[in-house]
Amino acid sequence: MTDIKYSHVAISCADLVAMERFYTKHFGFQRARVIPLGDTQIIFLKNGPAYLELFQAEGQSPVLSSAGDGPHYPGLRHLAFQVDNVDAKLAEMGKGVRVTLGPLSFDDFIPGWRSVWVADPDGNIVEISQGYVDQDNPPSME
Repeated sequence: MTDIKYSHVAISCADLVAMERFYTKHFGFQRARVIPLGDTQIIFLKNGPAYLELFQAEGQSPVLSSAGDGPHYPGLRHLAFQVDNVDAKLAEMGKGVRVTLGPLSFDDFIPGWRSVWVADPDGNIVEISQGYVDQDNPPSME
């Protein structure tokens, strides 16, 4: 099998500037590349091996903004980032952040696992989680 590595998530944005500010301010992303395309541009943001590719949206969404932990129909449910402490991250983000769900504890599954979901400027849901660890021997698909 050909080696595969994660590349990026592409987001169509109502306001490129607001989205870039949100992900750089709250999640430590930095500009990695800007590709000019006439009267618009594509902005690549990077944080370690993770990239976000920001495009200017070309219209309104036919779907209402999500709430909770994201939409439950087929498609992207949410982006997720790991932090050491969910409560400290929320405090750092300040009162302007829109929490859509939580914080919730999932100690029944993994001791210390907690998550909160927030909305970015376009209403995309972003999970902020602490304490998740992989299962030692997950069951096979069959």
